[in-house]
Amino acid sequence: MRRVTTDISSPVAGDGPGGPSDDVFLGIAVNDALLTPDANRRRAILDAMGDAGLDHLTVGDHISFHGGTGFDGFVGAMTALASHDSLRVLLGVYLVGLRHPMATARSLATLSQVAPGRLIFGVGVAGEDRREVSNMGVDPATRGRRTDETLGLLRRFATGETVDHHGRFFDIDNARILPAVEPRIPIVIGGAGDVAVRRTVEYGDGWLGMWCSARRYAATHQQIVDGFAAAGRGEPTFAGLNVWVGFGDDAATARAALGEEMSRLYNLPPEKFAHISAAGTPADVADFLAPYVAGGARTITLIPVSRSVEDGITGAAEVRRLLRAGVPVA
Repeated sequence: MRRVTTDISSPVAGDGPGGPSDDVFLGIAVNDALLTPDANRRRAILDAMGDAGLDHLTVGDHISFHGGTGFDGFVGAMTALASHDSLRVLLGVYLVGLRHPMATARSLATLSQVAPGRLIFGVGVAGEDRREVSNMGVDPATRGRRTDETLGLLRRFATGETVDHHGRFFDIDNARILPAVEPRIPIVIGGAGDVAVRRTVEYGDGWLGMWCSARRYAATHQQIVDGFAAAGRGEPTFAGLNVWVGFGDDAATARAALGEEMSRLYNLPPEKFAHISAAGTPADVADFLAPYVAGGARTITLIPVSRSVEDGITGAAEVRRLLRAGVPVA
């Protein structure tokens, strides 16, 4: 398995699971906890993450998901970046196909002025809730092609160049977004299957996986590595994984709480998620994640369900320690 160097930090190559692996970077997503008017509470959460040694915060993006749930990805990212001086933020993933590319490019440029070099921009096509797509005036059948056209434009706008573009979905005449983004914001692609591989190779710096087994993750990662090589692009600089986890001393209780929360959000029975999520102690979670690390994952986000945000942070920090120490692969 070929390795990648992630963009989360400046890594030192390790030996992978079974030996020291200090190029594994781990953070958490705590969207709801950060959406509070209490600025001191937000800072306390982010300070706790930094003090625990976590590498990043991941924020999500939905406009109106399964009946109205959502959070604006750029507002969440800016809030976190303005509330902590060093944590990096992974926006994973932003539904670019539901927005105009010039608006997205402007948000990226403005955010880069405030926190240069601290954002990784994850892109998704949406679709789990087709109403979310259609209510934004987008035909769900075109969301992938709109995303591709948008990605090509974002790359151009980021340079500060003048853009003239007349595509299937967007007509842009003599437009610029200034200042140019510096340093360049990494773009990572979410999704699954051959389309995600093709999109990553063509437009992305790497892939952000979710909802897949360790075996599927490894196979997709290798396809992307091979695709980069065939395209003369060197190697991907990012290999990410987002995964839901339940923390608790009792695995059964943790699994039940995790299943309840995921069912509430996704409107699916909990057994649908059992094979692609982890529950139990930090050691249980690290053991679940070890095959993903062996398959190439280097930037991992845990979406924790726990007794408190602080318990989730503590559990994630221990998972990070175990993965970097090299837990055995089951």
